[in-house]
Amino acid sequence: MAAFFVSEENQYLQLIQTILDRGSDEITRNGEVRSIFGYFMRFSLSDGILPLITTKNTAWKACFRELMWFISGCTDNQILIDQNVHIWDANGSREFLDSRGLGNLAENDLGPIYGHQWRHFNALYETCHTDYLGKGVDQLANIINALKDPEQRSSRRLVMSAWNPCQLDEMALPPCHILAQFNVRDGKYLSCSLYQRSGDVGLGVPFNIASYSFLTHILAKHCCLEAEDFVYCLGNAHIYKDHIEPLREQLKRQPYEFPKIRISSVKERIEDYTIEDVEWISPYQHHPTIKMKMIA
Repeated sequence: MAAFFVSEENQYLQLIQTILDRGSDEITRNGEVRSIFGYFMRFSLSDGILPLITTKNTAWKACFRELMWFISGCTDNQILIDQNVHIWDANGSREFLDSRGLGNLAENDLGPIYGHQWRHFNALYETCHTDYLGKGVDQLANIINALKDPEQRSSRRLVMSAWNPCQLDEMALPPCHILAQFNVRDGKYLSCSLYQRSGDVGLGVPFNIASYSFLTHILAKHCCLEAEDFVYCLGNAHIYKDHIEPLREQLKRQPYEFPKIRISSVKERIEDYTIEDVEWISPYQHHPTIKMKMIA
């Protein structure tokens, strides 16, 4: 008799079902949503597991390119557009920037968002083209230095924050995934815990799971560790009204096993990893794409 397969993806599907069954209907800044507050998931990353949602096609290449854009410290949406990644287009439009009172920023300049805070926390922001080398706090470099040091890697202070109250009003969009903490067990096994204040369950959450899992795999490789777990804590988890029916359709699908990857080699700098460095140990098997409108 074949072993019964239980996928960790069921945690995500249960989140959808919980919101549909018990969520509160609210009118928000950008439309009608059904939401809950507080949800927890844990995904194994052991042996190269990458928790890409399989009950629809998750655009993992766009996710990886956005992650490397964050890692580079970049806040220029044109760099993503040039790679055919359009996640930030609505937030970088002239109309949206003006609605945020950011007439000083050029179109597609997103202000001091994730990359700026990860690599230059609280450095005075000028434009997306300014050279910020040596300015602000390089939180990611500090974490990498600690992870590479056997005497520091067990620290409980390996925290990276994108939430900077001093600069929120300068950002095209205040960060949703705001606090990552890294933990090393037994001097070898690296895990990441993410706190996310706001999660778009239909479109954003599968990307966030994939992105921070990719990040943990890259950091593990870069620092001669092994990826173990991605722990995900959501504050406000919501489904936009227009996404309800597509997600009901997704709930009818049975998950496949998550794929497995390895990062091919150790680079000199964390910024140097590319999509070509991702090798697939087992393939990404998934159901067809489910179309949902991106809501800025």
